Amino acid sequence: MDVGKFPAELLERLLSKVTMADPRVLVGPKIGEDAAVIDMGNRLLVAKSDPVTFATDSIGWYAVQVNANDVACTGGMPKWFLATLLVPPQFSEADAEGVFDQIVDACRALNIALIGGHSEVTYGIDRPIILGSMLGEVERDKLVHTGGAQEGDSIVLTKGIAIEGTALLARDCADSLRQAGVSAEVIKKCTKLLSNPGISVLKDAQLACAVAEVHSMHDPTEGGLATGLREVARASGLGLAVEEGSIPVLPECQTICQALGLSPLGLLASGALLITLPSGDVPKLILALESQGIAGWEIGQMLAPEEGLIMIGREGEVPLPEFTRDELARHLTR
Repeated sequence: MDVGKFPAELLERLLSKVTMADPRVLVGPKIGEDAAVIDMGNRLLVAKSDPVTFATDSIGWYAVQVNANDVACTGGMPKWFLATLLVPPQFSEADAEGVFDQIVDACRALNIALIGGHSEVTYGIDRPIILGSMLGEVERDKLVHTGGAQEGDSIVLTKGIAIEGTALLARDCADSLRQAGVSAEVIKKCTKLLSNPGISVLKDAQLACAVAEVHSMHDPTEGGLATGLREVARASGLGLAVEEGSIPVLPECQTICQALGLSPLGLLASGALLITLPSGDVPKLILALESQGIAGWEIGQMLAPEEGLIMIGREGEVPLPEFTRDELARHLTR
């Protein structure tokens, strides 16, 4: 199989084998749902597990951020983190300490407790891999999930695309970008996207839930914005339409994608948050986001399922692009 997520059809076939006998599992394994939710009485427990495989220099920091994001997308607060760190034999003790410090610092910044995990030197890999597990909690009446979008909802996107993919391409493919004519200034600017505007959506999600009637939130990661939109529609059993001209593509992302022959719509997009909500709540949401220095755009609407998945551009309506794997993975494995 190609590098990247399992194909949706394979994943759906695998998940169909899962039977859920425990009635306390309110949200279980399903395409588009990135965190499980378990009924623990007065509060709900949110559980998330996600690896970090592409990033190397900030892998510990990444692992905390991406797992915290998916808990935040349930309307919950990330609280407890476990990390399994696998490293190749050439990894030094100083390297291991550096990764551990990244995890500790990231947890401290988000007020998350590092409660355990595992570390191991292993064969068969040429770079460190972190398997992170994040636990959080959410009040019963504040639970949000990917499949909660409603027909007629507006779709709002924060920050723009594709923050993470653009930064990783600049960090890992600088020579290729220079050869393609991208200036050193642009490449340097792209590497800083990880911290400004950053890949955390915790603040975006908390603010949205505080000021609007949020029906669904989703963190578009691997496969980019197009895949994230497809996952929201599939999980919710709906169609959708997005306006291509309303999608905020970062200028740096556009430059790098054009140089490498990639599509911004299919590029790893952590840092942006998809929110669906009643159209009447959009103005106050965008105003609230902007008051905290977070840009937000209304990019489309959820439709009846028979309407399908549509992108409206200068040439009219076309099917929403589909990416069988992330554009970053496609480029790195050429």
